[in-house]
Amino acid sequence: MKDSMLENLLKTIADITGETDGAFNLRKDGIGVIRHSTENIEIKSKEDKPGIDIIVKPHTKGEKVHIPVVITETGVNDLVYNDFFIGEGAEVDIVAGCGIHNCGSSASEHDGIHTFYISKGAKVTYVEKHYGEGEGTGDRILNPTTIVHMEEGSYCEMEMTQIEGVTSTVRETEANLGKDAKLVVTEKLMTHDKQHATSNITANLNGKNSILQIVSRSVAKNDSTQSFHPIAVGNEKCRAHIQCDSIIMDNAKVASIPEIQANHTDAAIIHEAAIGRINNEQLLKLETFGLDEEQAEAVIVEAFLS
Repeated sequence: MKDSMLENLLKTIADITGETDGAFNLRKDGIGVIRHSTENIEIKSKEDKPGIDIIVKPHTKGEKVHIPVVITETGVNDLVYNDFFIGEGAEVDIVAGCGIHNCGSSASEHDGIHTFYISKGAKVTYVEKHYGEGEGTGDRILNPTTIVHMEEGSYCEMEMTQIEGVTSTVRETEANLGKDAKLVVTEKLMTHDKQHATSNITANLNGKNSILQIVSRSVAKNDSTQSFHPIAVGNEKCRAHIQCDSIIMDNAKVASIPEIQANHTDAAIIHEAAIGRINNEQLLKLETFGLDEEQAEAVIVEAFLS
């Protein structure tokens, strides 16, 4: 396996599993490999289907959970259900990531269904990173589903990144916000060659004074296609803002369809969408510093997605 982001993921896993003060669960090629719980965070296998329950005790502070997935074989079709139960007043960071290395001719796929139950006053930071690589002709498919239930005064910040190598992805996200709950979603995506990515987000603001912020940034290269459909539904006095920005290059195609629905007179919801090519003035400015066009494009794309 060449030096790559997937190798870095494996190194990170080795570092994580060498710690004793954090909770983690490693899944490889559809099988749980190693697991560690802490005094305040319990990870246990589900009895009725593949996956785990992550249980965070009330008022837990300053702890992290790592749940990486690695697929290194061709033809693997992995489906997993992970449920997160976050106790009242807890504050926890959760890091999930899936790397697929497919050198064969059959498709390798990971479908992760993550459901969060965030109790009153709890705070969750969730980071999800997806990556694919491999010299084979088999597809590298990632279809994540994320469902979030937020009780009164809870906070959830989600950063979901997919930057390279995934042939096809369909991301489904659903959120239900209670009173005074706040959800912040940041999505970063890059597609190339003939890859396709779809992202659907539905957020129901059911509680008074709930707040939603969605920021999606993407880059589409070559002959790839992307589709975004975020929906904010205001069922109470609430505030929501959706922003989708995309850079389109070569022969790529991007569809951005933000949707807002107000079912209450005090629901304040804003949406914005912009799709465009790289600014020529930016390219010229970077080229004056000695960069060629390809290098200048790479710098702009990296800055846009950071």
